[in-house]
Amino acid sequence: MEPTTGAPVDAVPRRVPVRQQSRLQREGRSDGDTPDDDAAFWAPIEEVHWDGTPVREDPAPSRDRGFRPVGRRAPSRTAPPPDPLPGLAALVTLSLVAAFFAWVSAGPFWLAVGHARVGTVVLDGCTGDGLTQRCRGTFTADDGRFIAHGVRVSGVPAGENASGTPVPARMTGPDAGTAYADTGAGRHLRWLPGLLVVLACTAGIVRWTGSARLPGRRHRRWAVTAAIAGPVLITVGFLAFAW
Repeated sequence: MEPTTGAPVDAVPRRVPVRQQSRLQREGRSDGDTPDDDAAFWAPIEEVHWDGTPVREDPAPSRDRGFRPVGRRAPSRTAPPPDPLPGLAALVTLSLVAAFFAWVSAGPFWLAVGHARVGTVVLDGCTGDGLTQRCRGTFTADDGRFIAHGVRVSGVPAGENASGTPVPARMTGPDAGTAYADTGAGRHLRWLPGLLVVLACTAGIVRWTGSARLPGRRHRRWAVTAAIAGPVLITVGFLAFAW
C-alpha cells in the first residue's frame, strides 16, 4: 500500500494530472478550444488522491475558527450610588457645625466691616482668666440712643477686668447680646476662622453626601448646588439676624 494515498503501489503512478482546472485556464481558453494534454498540470502524487482529485486542506475546527482573544473589559467609569445613611449623618452633623460657627461669627463680621454702635461698657464683674474669662456689664451708646444691661463683654484686657471699670466697646445694635472690646487685628480673628469652618463644612457636605458622584451631569449639578446652598442660607440667615 502506498503510505501517502492509501492506494496499491502498482496501481498509482508517481505523477497524475489534476482534473480540476484553474479559473485562469478556463477564462484564457475560448469555448471552442479543447484542452491540451501537453499543457495539463501534473501535480505530485503527494498533492492528489489516488483517483487524481487534488488534496484539500481540512478546514480548521469550528472551535478554532471562532476563537478570538478576549480582552479584559474596561471597568465602568460610573461610580455606584453612595449609601444614603452615611451621607445623611454627615449632612446633619456638618450642617449643625456650620450653623454654630455661622452664629458666633455673624456679629463680629458686622463689627469688622463697620456696622457697629460705638460706646462704653461698665463691667459688672468677670470670672475666669485668659480664654475662659467671662465678663458682663452695661453698655451705653455714645450717641445716647440705647442702653443695654447685662450684656456679655468679649475681649476685655487682662488688667481692666475689675468691677466698675469702663471699657470702650462696640455693639451691632440694642438687640445684640454681646459687646466687643477688641481692637486692631483681634476683631478679624473672631469672624474669619468661623466662616472658614463654614466653608470647610460645605466642602465636607459635598464630599460625604456623594453629590459630586451622582450619575448624569445635570443631577450632579443640582446636587452640588443644593449641598452648597444649605450652609450658605444658614450663614445668610444668621447675618441678617445679627444686623
